[in-house]
Amino acid sequence: MIAPWRIWDIRSREDAINYAMARGIEVPVAKDRPYSCDRNIWHLSHEGADLEDPAKEPPGDVLLLITPPEQAPDEPTYVEIGFEEGVPRSLDGRETYAVTLVQELNRIAGANGVGITDMVENRLVGMKSRGVYECPGGTVLYFAHRELEYLTLDRNTLHFKEVAALRFAELCYDGLWFSPLREALSAFVDETQKTVTGTVRLKLFKGNCTPAGATSPYSLYHEGFATFGHFELYDHKDAQGFINLFGLPLKVRAMMKQKAGLK
Repeated sequence: MIAPWRIWDIRSREDAINYAMARGIEVPVAKDRPYSCDRNIWHLSHEGADLEDPAKEPPGDVLLLITPPEQAPDEPTYVEIGFEEGVPRSLDGRETYAVTLVQELNRIAGANGVGITDMVENRLVGMKSRGVYECPGGTVLYFAHRELEYLTLDRNTLHFKEVAALRFAELCYDGLWFSPLREALSAFVDETQKTVTGTVRLKLFKGNCTPAGATSPYSLYHEGFATFGHFELYDHKDAQGFINLFGLPLKVRAMMKQKAGLK
């Protein structure tokens, strides 16, 4: 593999563009649009040039997949996504393949200004880098999947999965997909997804993606327990015991600080 930037005298993107132009090599960038762009079905990234200054708002012509939110339709669009064991299987009641589903969500969400991420990320090599990402379909799927997990996972599992998700993301970002830890975390995720089945409805409007209802045959939400009305399924007096137990170490510490004259 030849890496010109690393082993030749090319020291900037402008140098690379000039080198290509001088030799009749077509490249997908120009001096007036010198961004580094990487695209796949999931996202389109933009880096470099004036985006390297995190104090500057991205120029209006950066976006290629997503309609700027202020130019998006004045009426919201609703989408309904069906999941089976954590895997999206249908869109608006129609069963579809994963690739087709993502492509369709890219179109729908992109038209509504959904899926723009402007972030300063921490690279593995130790530097921070600013990038603008377009991920319309992925954003919708992420929000939909999260809403369904809120409904179907118990408190401890959900909270631990959120912690594990950060480590999983770091492994993928660092190129450690084939590591034993990634495989172990994937096994954990597979176990958690056994009940993540159901349908999620989302509202897309001018860059926002908000929940509009979710149902699941494995829902842990029970109206009899959650209601503020009068039901005999839950006695509010039961809370007194754990309130006293949870508060005991705090009470002891407060007494110690008072005795020691600490604030």
